[in-house]
Amino acid sequence: MANVRTIPPEELAGQEPYIQQVRAFYGIGDRPAPLACVRTYGCQQNVSDSEHMKGLLARMGFGFTDIAEEADLILFNTCAVREHAQDRVFGNVGALKTLKRRKPGLLIALCGCMVQQETVTRRIRDSYPFVGLVFGTHVLHRLPELMARALMGEKRVIEIPQEDGVVAEGLPVRRDGTFKAFLPIMYGCNNFCTYCIVPYVRGRERSRTPEAVTAEAEELVKQGYKDITLLGQNVNSYGKGEAHGVGFPELLRRIDAIPGDFLIRFMTSHPKDATPELFEAIAASSKVSRHFHLPFQSGSNRVLRAMNRGYTREQYLDLIRTARQIVPGIVFTSDVIVGFPGETREDFEQTLDLVRQVGFVSLYTFIFSPREGTPAAKMPDPIPAEEKSRWFRELTALQEELSASRLAGLVGSVHTALLERADGEELEARLPENSIVRVRGEAALVGRRAEIVVTEARSYVMFGDIRRLLD
Repeated sequence: MANVRTIPPEELAGQEPYIQQVRAFYGIGDRPAPLACVRTYGCQQNVSDSEHMKGLLARMGFGFTDIAEEADLILFNTCAVREHAQDRVFGNVGALKTLKRRKPGLLIALCGCMVQQETVTRRIRDSYPFVGLVFGTHVLHRLPELMARALMGEKRVIEIPQEDGVVAEGLPVRRDGTFKAFLPIMYGCNNFCTYCIVPYVRGRERSRTPEAVTAEAEELVKQGYKDITLLGQNVNSYGKGEAHGVGFPELLRRIDAIPGDFLIRFMTSHPKDATPELFEAIAASSKVSRHFHLPFQSGSNRVLRAMNRGYTREQYLDLIRTARQIVPGIVFTSDVIVGFPGETREDFEQTLDLVRQVGFVSLYTFIFSPREGTPAAKMPDPIPAEEKSRWFRELTALQEELSASRLAGLVGSVHTALLERADGEELEARLPENSIVRVRGEAALVGRRAEIVVTEARSYVMFGDIRRLLD
């Protein structure tokens, strides 16, 4: 049985004295507020974690800046999924050495998935002595305590507990957006895909209660959020092993029943836990997006077994067919790894064939990146890097062709979309199915919903006109 711990309210309340200590250290109320620069790497869960840490920092009296030179605290919330993200973090942290020398009072902190790895923590300890605070994924709720210790005289604070994970309710949150919000429903992963470091750095699966999730969703709707994304390493396994007995389909139904005009998205899903009941819940809903992100990773059964994915290509294709039968108009995006150790050209051809059969809206494609501590990192990998790069380009070219053909078929169609971002004289709108449409309009329209007619299509983007505003 996983050693997952729910943080009791009294333990969270125990952070209040530390909040006051930090406020006193910076002279909150007597001096200008200290500034925090929070830099987030990786997935949406990391973004959500950063929003909660910003909530705690705001309680401690911090304001926020994007300029490192202005900051009293620079906090890196890190990602361990791919080597590139890790290298970026180390490069950016190393560049702060001179700034720390100029500003001795500057606190530099690293947290998140990357530092949960012992080898990374050792490297920070040995090679980055100017980093004053390092903490793992399971102690986010203790940020005030860790900050107080780092500011009050401890030379370095390093807190990396090795446990299965925690659930902490009631943390403050300072959200980055005003109309789109991330809503975590569970944490951790039990799947142990052979290439993935997530179960080792995020811990075992643990779900929030349905009451806590629905209460937060209700509050988001009251605050005017129009696009809510439910988060989990594998949302399909929500509620497994929990006493409340509520699975993901039922959770979707409960959130869908909340009064209001908003869209529900979710990610990420695992094919082995996607069920007809889930598709039926989507079909019966009025608010759940008909976009389903369902990573398949490889079209080869041999590679899927080596990845420990728990399904075959045939089962994946059956799942797609079932979903389309139950949910008219549903569209799919997916993740694919190219060049997994031992993958052959024949294996790769099966991936190309699966992509053609499904007709994904888009793909997130990655060349295999070995992560220390995972089984795949020890597998023989005879494929030359040049060959992997050729396969990668071939796959992306195929998907670009398929996407262009699909989007061309949408010219003349009309959609309801949320106007998300301004770029000069254009606005970027995202359809419920996750495709992007660019329209002409004023920045003041960002956050509003509009009826849009598609007038032109290219490889991954469409252009259109606003027919009318809906709110």
